[in-house]
Amino acid sequence: MFWRIVLSVAVATVAALLAGWLTGVLVRSVARRRYRRTLTKLHQNCHKPFVAVLVVAANYIVLFEFDNRLIAGIRHALLLALLVVAAWLVVKVLFVIEDFVLQRLKVDVPDNRRVRRLRTQVALMRRLTTAAITVIAIASMFMTFSELRTLGASLLASAGILGVIAGLAAQTTLTNVFAGMQLALTDSLRYDDVVVVEGEWGRIEEMTLTFVVVQLWDERRLVLPTTYFTKTPFQNWTRHETRVIGAVQLHLDYRAPVEALRVEAQRIVEASELWDRREWVLQVVDSTPWTMVVRVLASAADAASAWDLRCEVREKLIVFMRDNHPEYLPGGADDSYRGGRAA
Repeated sequence: MFWRIVLSVAVATVAALLAGWLTGVLVRSVARRRYRRTLTKLHQNCHKPFVAVLVVAANYIVLFEFDNRLIAGIRHALLLALLVVAAWLVVKVLFVIEDFVLQRLKVDVPDNRRVRRLRTQVALMRRLTTAAITVIAIASMFMTFSELRTLGASLLASAGILGVIAGLAAQTTLTNVFAGMQLALTDSLRYDDVVVVEGEWGRIEEMTLTFVVVQLWDERRLVLPTTYFTKTPFQNWTRHETRVIGAVQLHLDYRAPVEALRVEAQRIVEASELWDRREWVLQVVDSTPWTMVVRVLASAADAASAWDLRCEVREKLIVFMRDNHPEYLPGGADDSYRGGRAA
């Protein structure tokens, strides 16, 4: 009896391993002809869990021929293992599919708002599906025990799942999960969006169901819980389109030649490759007791270009004023006139 069981298990294991090896050979053969990248990635990521499913399932089926208490316990353990490796395989397959979708959603295009929205939703759905499969696998394992069958059934039942979620919603982690789902479904925040949070300018580098990573302009990373973006006001510069208008402000003496400055600003903006040829303007937008505030607005294709354009315009206008009208700059050569007052 013992040697028969050992022989049956050995034959089943070898047969499963052989079947797994043959499927790998078949996939590699097909991958040389069509869908090479997809099938290769599928084989690399899913081969191990697939072979594990074959081995466990083969041994589980073989042990049905034997009937005693020890074998029943081993068969139950194999059933639990089968649920685990099956969930592992499903998660890996979904990851490959989602990676394939993400590879087709390129963000390095002029108008990538729709692509960034889809990438955000796919990334968040990946984590959501993983959590759902994990819950289903755990509930199925519970149902294999007669003492825990009720608990497993309640987890699988929609009312039970909603009850568990509602009961845990007050917890910080699950609150962040709901906030992450809200961000993805409402399209209020997307991957690669340009935002201003906590007084810092940056891009959305990573979004999960519980936290968001913002890559700041100086390469620092600001990690915020997803609830921050549902409870705190923040600026999203690329909410509706990638085009951004950059602003440059200069504080100049009241006697500064605005028209000459406007002509120079036009020359600088129109000569810049960063300007998207849509709009620009120079205006006096405010005044202080000592200076007037001159603002230049210029549009760019995206936030990164707008930032560089602002720096370029600011630098060249300061150089123009320094070389041609230094007396009208704060702290300039002529300090006898402040805000229109004679010394």
